[in-house]
Amino acid sequence: MSSHFLLSSKARTLSLAKVLRMSDLEAETMFSGIRWPETDGKATCPHCGCPTCYEARRPNGALRFRCKACRKDFSLTSGTLFAFHKLPLQTYLAAVAIFCNEVKGKSALALSRDLDVQYKTAFVLSHKLREAMAVEMRGFKLGGVGKIVEVDGGYFGGYVKPANLRENRVDRRLLKNQNGKRQCVVVVRQRDGFTLPAAFPSEGAAISFIRNRVEVGTEIMTDEAASWNALHARYAVKTINHQVAYSLDGACTNGAESFFSRMRRAEQGHHHHISGVYLARYAQESAWREDHRRVSNGGQVRGVVALALKARPSVDFCGYWQRAEQ
Repeated sequence: MSSHFLLSSKARTLSLAKVLRMSDLEAETMFSGIRWPETDGKATCPHCGCPTCYEARRPNGALRFRCKACRKDFSLTSGTLFAFHKLPLQTYLAAVAIFCNEVKGKSALALSRDLDVQYKTAFVLSHKLREAMAVEMRGFKLGGVGKIVEVDGGYFGGYVKPANLRENRVDRRLLKNQNGKRQCVVVVRQRDGFTLPAAFPSEGAAISFIRNRVEVGTEIMTDEAASWNALHARYAVKTINHQVAYSLDGACTNGAESFFSRMRRAEQGHHHHISGVYLARYAQESAWREDHRRVSNGGQVRGVVALALKARPSVDFCGYWQRAEQ
């Protein structure tokens, strides 16, 4: 009997010990090879695109490059999600390795202990990695003729501790008793394909998002919720009533439910509290982990680093903790 992929040797192609044993030169070589694969790791100027650049290290040993055309200096992370970094490159590689090795997610508190950095540093770094994962989903469309897409929604966040006495407790399912922080994550998942999540106040608010991201001619699978009735005007929709069965006559949303299972485990077992402001980022992280669950940990690390080096500096988290002083 064959073992699960995560238990096989193919899933383990990069160890944390190997990352921590890397020298400065090895870490620089790995970063440059991932950032500039088309030139075999040779630096290309991010300002003017000139391929003729040479090393101009600082007196403290920090690697810098200088463009022969525009004469501007830049580093391995200039203009990327890791721009303005203060930690060594090995620490960033270790952070990505630790982050990817966790199947359900990694809390910022645990990451701060692993890297021996402040919680603030680990918090921002974790969200930058989630932002990098989201780069892969930008502008992506699912489905098409002959394709099947599953759509479902789940509510996260906004937990309110019940009152001590039973007579003082209220039904939090009612809108008048909610605190407004609980949001709905709607996932659009193509069978044997890609996963696209987004956060909305309710399932019905996601209809325009689904229309923009799912191609015409796609067959959509939904549950019995009335929120999805508007999809019938544009798509062939097959509905499964979960009060009767989880799968019947070829209709099911088990793929979407699998995504929610992973995300709920991340919320309950790792993060314990997901703020509505960052809910979409956590959902995108869970979707990326779900789609790359059969990629080796070494492949996942290289993939996340490549996405981070492809992205521009973070608008949300670049100088995040300094904004109160500005």
